Amino acid sequence: MDTNSFKEDGVTVVRNVLDKPWLDRLAAAVDENMASPGPYGKNHAEEGGAYFGDYVNWQRFPDFINVAKEGPLGQIAAELMGASTVKFFHEHVLVKEPGNTSATPWHQDMPYYCLEGEKTVSLWVPLDPVGEMESLNFLKGSHQAKQTYVPRRFKTLEPLEGDTTDYAPFPEISQNDDDVVSFAVDPGDVLAFDFHTLHDAPANPTTTRRRAVSFRFVGEGTRYVARPHDVSPPFPQMGLKLAMNDPLPEDWFPTVWQT
Repeated sequence: MDTNSFKEDGVTVVRNVLDKPWLDRLAAAVDENMASPGPYGKNHAEEGGAYFGDYVNWQRFPDFINVAKEGPLGQIAAELMGASTVKFFHEHVLVKEPGNTSATPWHQDMPYYCLEGEKTVSLWVPLDPVGEMESLNFLKGSHQAKQTYVPRRFKTLEPLEGDTTDYAPFPEISQNDDDVVSFAVDPGDVLAFDFHTLHDAPANPTTTRRRAVSFRFVGEGTRYVARPHDVSPPFPQMGLKLAMNDPLPEDWFPTVWQT
């Protein structure tokens, strides 16, 4: 595992992490989730192939958390973050059907979340082969300053409603920038990136599905932050009641790995 690339670039690929039994369990959980969406599950596509997204369903579909507790993802997250304790923030199911035209614009995850911390990682797990042209793009090194950029609506690129004056203006990013990288991945591989790393995701013009589950983990020292705008997932609206800088409670964000 290339922990140096993760630290320096904010992104790395870990190959052949999940075996077929785990991939089959995750694929079954995705099928069940799509058949029975949670309150925030929906088709994000306005035209073209469907784009299903849903999150925070691990209590209904336990394999979303078991793959971290019983499977390898918790320990991988710990090694990448340099953490002695790993908490499960949430899972995010993302399925772009063939012919989907919905690209996800450049963004970073941190300002959409109700937390702050130095040790963070998303593990993006594909359940179908993804070519380099259809895979996520990352701006290498964009995490290093721990700069938090203004969070934007994905469809309009307008700032989220609320006070966003404390965020840095969103930077201009060219796809031709030498620091923009993408990786072809196969089922069993994992794309790992920091919550501060800028990234986007293209549409799916291919003839095959692009199923993925993105698992978000945090290490020790992570604390709750009340943002001056809506957050995603909307944990406060889901019933989470915390004060600024409180630690993340175990019943909402279980520990999945520790030394």
